Amino acid sequence: MKKNSKIYVAGHRGMVGSAILKLLVSKGYKNIIVRTSDELDLRVQNKVSNFFEKERPDYVFLAAAVVGGIVANNTYKANFIYENLMIQNNVIHYSYLNGVKKLLFLGSSCIYPKNAPQPLNEDYLLSGKLESTNESYAIAKISGVKMCDAYRFQYGCNFISVMPTNLYGSNDNYHPKNSHVLPALLRKFILAKKNNKKSVTIWGTGSPLREFLHSDDLASACLFLMLNYNKPGIINIGVGKDISILDLAKTVKEIVGFKGQILTDPKKPDGTPRKLMDVSKLTKLGWKAEIKLERGIRMVYDEIKERNWSN
Repeated sequence: MKKNSKIYVAGHRGMVGSAILKLLVSKGYKNIIVRTSDELDLRVQNKVSNFFEKERPDYVFLAAAVVGGIVANNTYKANFIYENLMIQNNVIHYSYLNGVKKLLFLGSSCIYPKNAPQPLNEDYLLSGKLESTNESYAIAKISGVKMCDAYRFQYGCNFISVMPTNLYGSNDNYHPKNSHVLPALLRKFILAKKNNKKSVTIWGTGSPLREFLHSDDLASACLFLMLNYNKPGIINIGVGKDISILDLAKTVKEIVGFKGQILTDPKKPDGTPRKLMDVSKLTKLGWKAEIKLERGIRMVYDEIKERNWSN
């Protein structure tokens, strides 16, 4: 991929896409194509077809997706499977038809079985039942992986699939019902501090273990793999270390400066007991995450602490 190669970043306003775009610009890539969802609805086949026929990008980062936390995944099952399938089917298919040299498809660690051995090795895909609360999203993402492999097998397309762990960073979603766990905790503790609350209640028991990767590190890994990796199947992206939700809440509490108690709500679902990525495959290629969790959370907190949360 050369500095003047035509690069399409799908989903450039989301947390992942914006991090990839920012990195590409900082590295001197000068011919980057972006479209907002208002300008190009990736769910609509003829619009995607017309876009690719007109622009003919050389490289594609497929970061566009409908995403959300445990509540959104468990509530909008139809939306998550339909919209994600439509987005990725259109982008992958028209990348093939219009001669894209390489495409990077972003999946999710939720594609792995709920009770898979830890850490999650790439070989565990489709080896057991999925977590029911995010099954629709996971099936859509698994379909994207298999579609990339099928187009590689049948048409010789250099389409690769990467599986990031739980993410956080700039341009995250802080919706009170649809956000992931880390932004949800940040919002809760910031509001509790501002409103002089005596406690913050977290979902579930607090015992599930999760791994967290800053979006800037993910962008770095994606560019590294776009330049250096050309194989079928999947490759994990993560930090190789996890933390309990309760300990994560304690870390956020300290960073925010909240003085009250942390309460748990065992009546709410915990989700998958543990999700730790085996990142040995990526490490052997020569890439490793650089942003430690506490530092990364502080970076995000500094960006959002003065936000008008009433909106």
